[in-house]
Amino acid sequence: MDTTDKTPAQILATPVQYLKGVGPARVDLLHRLGLHTAADVLFCFPRDYQDLTDQRPIDRLEEGKLQTVCGVVEDIELRGTRAGKTLLGVLVRQGGGFLRALWFNQPFMREKFTLGQRVMLSGKPKYEGLVWRMVHPRVEPLAEEEEDPAGRILPVYPLTEGLHQWEMRRIARHAIDEYGPLLEETFPAEYLAGHDLWPIARALPQIHFPDAKQSLAAARRRFVYQELFILQLALAVRRRQQADIRRAPGLAASAKIDARIRRLFPFELTAGQEQAIAEIAADMAGSKPMNRLLQGDVGSGKTVVALYAMLLAVAHDYQAALMAPTEVLARQHAQTVEKLLTGSEVRRGLLTGGLPAKPRAALLETIAAGELDLVIGTQAIIQEDVRFAKLGVVVIDEQHKFGVRQRAKLKYAGPDPHYLVMTATPIPRSVTMTLFGDLDVSTLRDLPPGRQKVNTYLAGEDKRERWWDFFRKKLREGRQGFVVTPLVDESEQLDVASVQQRFEALANGELEAFRVGLIHGRMPPHEKDAVMDAFRCNERQVLVCTSVVEVGVDVPNATLMTIESGERFGLAQLHQLRGRISRGRHPGFCCVFADPQTDAARKRLEAFAKSTDGFKLAEQDFALRGPGDLFGTQQHGLPPLRIADLLRDQELLIEARRDAMQLIAADHGLARAEHARLRRQMLTRYGRAFELGDVG
Repeated sequence: MDTTDKTPAQILATPVQYLKGVGPARVDLLHRLGLHTAADVLFCFPRDYQDLTDQRPIDRLEEGKLQTVCGVVEDIELRGTRAGKTLLGVLVRQGGGFLRALWFNQPFMREKFTLGQRVMLSGKPKYEGLVWRMVHPRVEPLAEEEEDPAGRILPVYPLTEGLHQWEMRRIARHAIDEYGPLLEETFPAEYLAGHDLWPIARALPQIHFPDAKQSLAAARRRFVYQELFILQLALAVRRRQQADIRRAPGLAASAKIDARIRRLFPFELTAGQEQAIAEIAADMAGSKPMNRLLQGDVGSGKTVVALYAMLLAVAHDYQAALMAPTEVLARQHAQTVEKLLTGSEVRRGLLTGGLPAKPRAALLETIAAGELDLVIGTQAIIQEDVRFAKLGVVVIDEQHKFGVRQRAKLKYAGPDPHYLVMTATPIPRSVTMTLFGDLDVSTLRDLPPGRQKVNTYLAGEDKRERWWDFFRKKLREGRQGFVVTPLVDESEQLDVASVQQRFEALANGELEAFRVGLIHGRMPPHEKDAVMDAFRCNERQVLVCTSVVEVGVDVPNATLMTIESGERFGLAQLHQLRGRISRGRHPGFCCVFADPQTDAARKRLEAFAKSTDGFKLAEQDFALRGPGDLFGTQQHGLPPLRIADLLRDQELLIEARRDAMQLIAADHGLARAEHARLRRQMLTRYGRAFELGDVG
């Protein structure tokens, strides 16, 4: 392809079809992987590596050590065993030596081999019956034209059907040789030296085709640091813009105002609530908009803290808004607030999507006229026709269920409001530093006095009858309970009873002597309200439901929970569900019926049964699930991380965060010439997600 008179950036944008080794046959395959340009291929980092540095001739193999053998397939035998299973044996020749690879009960592996084929096997060999054997080795076919990979560390790329590793390696190798030298260095030379970072010209070839483990580690450090540093730069710039550009009303908590608010709380606040209120009051007293995350375990009293912030705004004649992700949660908040504000002069209203046209229009008019002090609602609050006269504070509950940019959609007159973001899903520290890195953090760890323990059990079908005996006994004592099932409709794919089926089976079976209600997310709002009201008033003793009750349902008399098909729920979701019970003076009992088919599902369920500490469970969940889309980076509007692993790279994340904050403190808008490339890269990757605009 002619590159005359083109800039390096234009050449790096060369479509993949023009890359050596691609051609028309592989273009669509690369597109499926999201690879459209030469630069995309350069930054398609390997997902793993195959260490062939200990490749041996067959006659020099050692038992019990991970080693690699390359050879030619001489014989393939797939046969049944007496136990009714299958055994696949593949005989591989290397010079005059032979090795037999064995796979038990994996007949699909037969399709990977043909006679005369070159293959590479990695595993721990054992010498049996005068021949070397490897059981379930890692296998990779080698193309005839592919050079011998002996003694190397091979990259393992993400693939799609029809694309082989050797093809992807060849494409990557050619791209690095031809286009790698055109890449600009992002960091100034002195910065690289001062932070122990390889320059990109040295790191790029080694991240793809490392010469040794040490060079792979150094190359990976360079790219992980850069990715996390650019993200932390964006977060630091956003924080500074919020502090320097935006202005909020100063809403100080005088002794008089503080006393008036506290008189509304008929209970003693916990130490954690007191600390959070002090931090929030300090923020709201200033002229910079508060941007604070309030995280606390289930039942830790976040709503009371949020209400303090809202009443502080109202005390200064400003409006307050609380936005929740579901109508169930919004109505629960409204009822909690109503209970605490009984007899108060605070004017409050509930705005949800299900509100009829006339009442909605009247409510919007009062909001716009400033005749409503406190508005609680769903995303209906951020519709185009909703306008606040004098908005002082916004509380967003369960922030991870909203996008990062949604809070900017609130329409208001005057200065910026203060923001308080709440979550009942404790967040691992490394995630807090990324998805919520532009927020200050307050944490509630202690529970209000009197909260009872929840006893948790894992059970199989053999314990079902015994559990229902106990469940009925507690109902007869006056308690209430939930039965949670994961699906609303029947599914041919999943062997899980729908909530409707479960409701009918229980109402006509184990719980026929009791008053049973049904609720799920697809019911009309007025039906959900009626069912929840009946449950709160104990007109319904049992609620058969989906995870619609995951957050917001607060019925102190409910102490029982049965969770069906527990393996279908995530660990955080299980913990949230369990948080719906034992919110009063009676101990709770939660039984999870599950049939985990994977080791990960089993570990998740065991962790849930052993601990009721949401912060501990959040870290365990993160460790079990890895750095995947834990809180939905797509939902947040953030591009996914290419190489950094928030679990493995926590120390590097802390380092990158510290360095980014120091750099922004020294050069607020990254205006210096030596920081131009950092600035450009930050805006390209995160400018839209964080609404950075022009940081200059």
